[in-house]
Amino acid sequence: MSVFTHPDYDGHEQVVFCHDKASGLRAIIAIHDTQLGPALGGCRMFPYASDEDALRDVLRLSRGMTLKSSLAGLKLGGGKAVIIGDPHTGKSQALLHAMGDFVDGLGGRYITAADSGTGDADMQAFAQRTRHVLGAAPRATLDGSIVSGDPSPSTALGVFVGLQAAVKHRLGRDDLTGLKVAIQGVGHVGLSLARRLKAAGAELWVADIFDANVQQAMEELDAHVVRPQDVYGLDVDVFAPCAMGGILNEQTLEVLRAPVIAGAANNQLAKPEIGAELQRRDQLWAPDYAINAGGIIDIYYQRIGGSAAQCDAHVRSIAGTLREIFTRAVKEGCATSIIADRLAIERLQAPLSQQRLHA
Repeated sequence: MSVFTHPDYDGHEQVVFCHDKASGLRAIIAIHDTQLGPALGGCRMFPYASDEDALRDVLRLSRGMTLKSSLAGLKLGGGKAVIIGDPHTGKSQALLHAMGDFVDGLGGRYITAADSGTGDADMQAFAQRTRHVLGAAPRATLDGSIVSGDPSPSTALGVFVGLQAAVKHRLGRDDLTGLKVAIQGVGHVGLSLARRLKAAGAELWVADIFDANVQQAMEELDAHVVRPQDVYGLDVDVFAPCAMGGILNEQTLEVLRAPVIAGAANNQLAKPEIGAELQRRDQLWAPDYAINAGGIIDIYYQRIGGSAAQCDAHVRSIAGTLREIFTRAVKEGCATSIIADRLAIERLQAPLSQQRLHA
């Protein structure tokens, strides 16, 4: 397996392959860029079909974190970790402690947090072995406010306000009453987003590979349940991908009908060319690392302190970032994916005195 010639390598500063024989841990930590600060990104646990799949995922995710932090104006770099294994059956204290040791060995260049397949309890286990972890438990901020250790509600809030901006831009609607939304994945973030949409008057269709998740959405929110393979072709206004990445691809675009695509999943485009194809089809895509930045913003405020109101205002500013992306995409006649990359790199490469960074 070659790393330096990997198509998703993109000049990563450091890629660490982690193996602990006693616990069975197999993991990869990728540090993409630390120009603005330490690389912060969640630790995902997933039963990847191959080591190559895991490497590709962590490289793409860590690059996305660099761009995400840049767009959000955070003094952070981009990194990510993946543990290869089933998050429901493959965890042990020994495995989590071993992962914490590997994170600690990087000396703070990488700071971890929860992600798909990990949660508060796992972060607490990491915290027993390293201080370079955030989101392990509720904590007091510098002004005495208490923030939750779980960043998923902030992720969902950012996606909600970003979805509103996309609906306004593409459909000309301020009111979400009667808006038809299909949500792919109703875990922590997807369900929180669904609750906000339901409260705003939207009609919901949900799909998830876990029966318990769709059962809860059906019972609590009166959502329509569809099979995972059927969620793409629904006649809805918005498709909200909130599960795994790579779901916008040549196959799904054959049936995807929604004029707005806005969701929490990372790395939604299977390849960059898909962004241009969505533009050609007049389907407005809210770039994933722009719309789902609420979680990293929440984690950032846990690190630096600040009030809940400051964090909330910063998360809500995601809508403004997306409006800028949508407007520039129209003006420059190119895909929102291209504009988001361009804007993030512009901010990353600007002199520090010109960057809109939050302290």
